[in-house]
Amino acid sequence: MKIKILSDSTCDLSKELLEANDITLVPLTVVKGNEQFKDGVTITPEDIFAHVAAGGELCSTTANNMGEYDEFFARFEDDYDGIIHINIGSGFSSCYQNACLAAEDHPKVRVIDSMNLSTGQGLVVLEACRLAKEATDLDQLADALRAYTERIEASFVLDQLKYMVKGGRCSSAAALGANLLNLKPCIEVKNGKMSVVKKYRGNYAKCLINYVKDRLAERGDVDGNTLFITYTTVNDECYQAVTDAVAQYGNFQNIYHTVAGCTVSCHCGPGTLGVLFVRK
Repeated sequence: MKIKILSDSTCDLSKELLEANDITLVPLTVVKGNEQFKDGVTITPEDIFAHVAAGGELCSTTANNMGEYDEFFARFEDDYDGIIHINIGSGFSSCYQNACLAAEDHPKVRVIDSMNLSTGQGLVVLEACRLAKEATDLDQLADALRAYTERIEASFVLDQLKYMVKGGRCSSAAALGANLLNLKPCIEVKNGKMSVVKKYRGNYAKCLINYVKDRLAERGDVDGNTLFITYTTVNDECYQAVTDAVAQYGNFQNIYHTVAGCTVSCHCGPGTLGVLFVRK
């Protein structure tokens, strides 16, 4: 079968990975002030950070509607035997619901809820590319990917809570307490939703080293094929600390360093970093 792999722009895969695997993305809409932009096309995380730093309100993302997915799927259905589209998790956006509605008019399309975001979603996209090379049944491929989503381990550590406070996801009092105690929260995706699972304390680079150790050290259930180090703006010390910690505590064949896109940037802000991988 000739199968096309599609995804939302929220998967945060690099241009090199997209091109190497012939993956096509549909961009979400980012709202900045009273203007709308296309994620990764007409707006970047740097634009978002500059806007907020200058006193602007937080930017937000809006889901693609059914009509947008309908047009997107139609672009490929004549040239492929099947289409797999992988959405940002349904717990974060209505993209999945809208894509499913659109797919009702496209028999060749199977829509997958990644149950994740950023390169947690990206891991599912890459697995789809791998499996599609030898797939002979579209429904079996879709079922395999849905099972694969349960094995993704995605988390991020935040250096500051300014964006979470402005977005209403954290109270000012909680943020003040975290700042006074120099706490760095770790947010993990579980069952398609985000929650704080641990708080690290102290210098951010040291917190990140401990975070990587907690995630990777002395574990026998980690698939050693691929790991993503995904981040918004972080300084060189933090970047190197994480790179070294991953080399020390992990054993991965492929390690990709990727910049988080507009969705993570809108909600978490600068100074956010995560390691994302798959369990066996």
